[in-house]
Amino acid sequence: MASTSTGRRRRSAVPRLAAAALASVLALTGCAGGNEIQANNEDQRFIAGDGSATAFEAAERVEAPDVTGTTLGGEEISLSDYEGGIVVLNVWASWCGPCRTEQPVLDEVHTEYADLGVDFLGVNIKDDETAARAYLESKDVAYPSLYDQPGAVPQAFRDTVPPRSIPSTLVIGPEGRIAARVIGPTTYGQLTDLLNPLVVEFGLGDPEERPRVAEQEAADPSREPSADPADEPPGDPSADAEQPAEGGSGTAGDERDDG
Repeated sequence: MASTSTGRRRRSAVPRLAAAALASVLALTGCAGGNEIQANNEDQRFIAGDGSATAFEAAERVEAPDVTGTTLGGEEISLSDYEGGIVVLNVWASWCGPCRTEQPVLDEVHTEYADLGVDFLGVNIKDDETAARAYLESKDVAYPSLYDQPGAVPQAFRDTVPPRSIPSTLVIGPEGRIAARVIGPTTYGQLTDLLNPLVVEFGLGDPEERPRVAEQEAADPSREPSADPADEPPGDPSADAEQPAEGGSGTAGDERDDG
């Protein structure tokens, strides 16, 4: 179970939030659009985001709370472990159709930016642990995910830049401040557009020189494609219904490009 602590990101012991305190309905509100994560022990409900993205200028960035917990692989990880590099924090669930849709995008960007100071950390919420582990294994996800069944991690961000839907993605800079947010499933072009200026800003390399997974796959037909639409099982129609989100400036395009 994940736990939280506010303040500057630092490597220290962080008290765990009691599961009982989060067993009731957890709602993250604040935007007039009403996009929110609703967590309940009796059901699995979410309001899908519209994929809108907001990039924050340096002066507008707020500190991310430190969070720590146990991954689905049994490893103890804190957000502060990533200090000094960029971390892409993705909130997901195995039963979420849009999460399955965006997984190949996350995998592709994770591979391409591995040498540019960019790490990924998933946060699995409101999910069955066995199902979540099976999802990671079937998708061959290379980065870790905290198992946060009660939703403690989104709760910790509610006074900063909260993830308001499943999936949601936060981009946190090397200094521990939130640089961007995507509400809903992200795309390759959108996520790379958010990462590229941040990589350059902190002198972590030239994103234009990164390897392109799509080009490598095209050059080597024997390689498995990064996306396999047939792998996605039919889901709850409500999982694909998107509702308007309170967007911000800097909404990136929905179509794939080379970033």
